[in-house]
Amino acid sequence: MPITDILERNCKLYGNDICLVEINPEIKETRRVTWKEYELMEPNPVTHYRREITWSVFNEKANRFANMLIQRGIKKGDKVAILLMNCLEWLPIYFGVLKTGALAVPLNFRYAPDEIEYCLNLAEVDVLVFGPEFIGRVEEIAESISKNRLLFYVGDNCPSFAEDYISLTANCSSQTPMIALTDADDAAIYFSSGTTGFPKAILHNHESLMHSCKVEQNHHGQTKQDVFLCIPPLYHTGAKMHWFGSFLEGSKAVLLKGTKPEFILDAVSKEKCTIVWLLVPWAQDILDAIDRGDVRLEDYELSQWRLMHIGAQPVPQSLIQRWKKVFPHHQYDTNYGLSESIGPGCVHLGVENIHKVGAIGKAGYGWQVKIVDENGTQVTRGEVGELAVKGPGVMTCYYNDEQATNEVLRGGWLFTGDMAQEDEDGFIFLVDRKKDVVISGGENIYPVQIEDFLRTNNKVKDVAVIGIPDKRLGEITAAIIEVKEGMNCTEEEINGYCMKLPKYKRPRQVIFADIPRNPTGKIEKPKLRKMYGGESLVAVQNK
Repeated sequence: MPITDILERNCKLYGNDICLVEINPEIKETRRVTWKEYELMEPNPVTHYRREITWSVFNEKANRFANMLIQRGIKKGDKVAILLMNCLEWLPIYFGVLKTGALAVPLNFRYAPDEIEYCLNLAEVDVLVFGPEFIGRVEEIAESISKNRLLFYVGDNCPSFAEDYISLTANCSSQTPMIALTDADDAAIYFSSGTTGFPKAILHNHESLMHSCKVEQNHHGQTKQDVFLCIPPLYHTGAKMHWFGSFLEGSKAVLLKGTKPEFILDAVSKEKCTIVWLLVPWAQDILDAIDRGDVRLEDYELSQWRLMHIGAQPVPQSLIQRWKKVFPHHQYDTNYGLSESIGPGCVHLGVENIHKVGAIGKAGYGWQVKIVDENGTQVTRGEVGELAVKGPGVMTCYYNDEQATNEVLRGGWLFTGDMAQEDEDGFIFLVDRKKDVVISGGENIYPVQIEDFLRTNNKVKDVAVIGIPDKRLGEITAAIIEVKEGMNCTEEEINGYCMKLPKYKRPRQVIFADIPRNPTGKIEKPKLRKMYGGESLVAVQNK
């Protein structure tokens, strides 16, 4: 069943129910109010920008956009790129694209102009939909990209090089377009993180999208009464596919624009959120803010918050132990996935397995997993090898890149590039990215293990361990450490702390600096290697 059928069902069953709320805590509400409304306000009100729509309006907006696209010649198999910050328009536009039989192509909001153009060309995009935050970037490339595609603008004050989405859709039919869709039809192209250069285009069909709905709901038991807080960017499979569990049940979701601890806790409190998906830095920030007294839990209504889950990167065991001390009633889950496996859930811990915190878990609902050596042979339990996954959510291919496809898809198995090992109970532990393994004097060193250890130091906010060139050993390990706010830490302290590690795992260099992470929370290690791998570390440490 194509995923668009779920939207039609929700509209029929829950048409008047609120389905999406958008909150931007940093922008005061600017709508005009009557004098009577003003008189009823509290003195010096703090009003935040908040919008909401019902399932009926969601479906109507999707249909209007779909019919507008069809009027403009967009047909089944065409591609429509979406370059928007999280907003109420995002998901109706996404589903409007799907209803035409075209492919939705979400774009990373951090892309520079040349990356936007590269992705549009790689995915052979026919339409670009963009928002006000991207006017400058799109204008730089407008002349070249508009020669063979339509440009639609979502927002006020439409620039001259684009057409206005609001006026174009206003008078379009709100009826569902009669486009036949099947599970095998192509549905979306997502892009890899691009941490090793320009990103790859990942092609998924409707079966993949539907499977992600089922996986998420099976893992986290969403009901109609749940409220999901969505903070990560919707262009990424992680955010959207976690929302798909709520979508399947017809429950409400809140799109929060902002990651400050007080923003998150305030949204959970006021919107009665029950499920929150966090990235590691955000969870850490919340705990640190509580420790410093910057936020007080008694100021918020959090009793309904039942589940906190994390994904997108290795989760330090120490972080979750801290979290459970502060929020002992919370269920916890960690989710492992890739855009190539339609986001989260091909491996997950499970809320019932809190005793195994530190593992990424076991095969998710409908998934198979195995750990293999360089020849593709399954390793014995306890040995380190590459994690491979298989299931209905595996991508069709890297679009227009047969060579890259053949490197990772073999016999229906997706080879993830992540090194892992399985314990005696069958739980999988992520060791590191294959390309991030440091080989020092012939010894394989897995940075994640060192990072997990260093995060147990109460002065360390974040850490990344990388390999840097060494004439004698080939590579040595360097630990880049971000210290918690208001604390001081020295190289001697870190070296002393690391005496608990085996000698070969102890970092040979210590650098104090901020840790760069991409919008999905992953540490940008290529950037760190570029920053520190080619310089004299004496010079780096003296900067």
